[in-house]
Amino acid sequence: MDPDGRRVVLSWRRWHHIRGKHPDLDVPPEAVLSAVETPDERVAGRGAGEEWFYRHGAGPSSWVKVVVHYEQGRGLIATAFPRRSFP
Repeated sequence: MDPDGRRVVLSWRRWHHIRGKHPDLDVPPEAVLSAVETPDERVAGRGAGEEWFYRHGAGPSSWVKVVVHYEQGRGLIATAFPRRSFP
């Protein structure tokens, strides 16, 4: 769930994408879901229905960024990766 109570899903396919594209994000999938559930920062994404969630100190870098796409009230995690700073 996100802070607004919407269900957010991290599929195994997306998790394998994240691990393949960002092997330096050395955290379990639960850490990515936790970043969405209780983010330190949250901003609107670039497109309609997209939000970015940030968690400080959850990985090897200062921040973990999680991109969620919402469709029909449900969120789908598109990607996640480490960030050295909060943009």
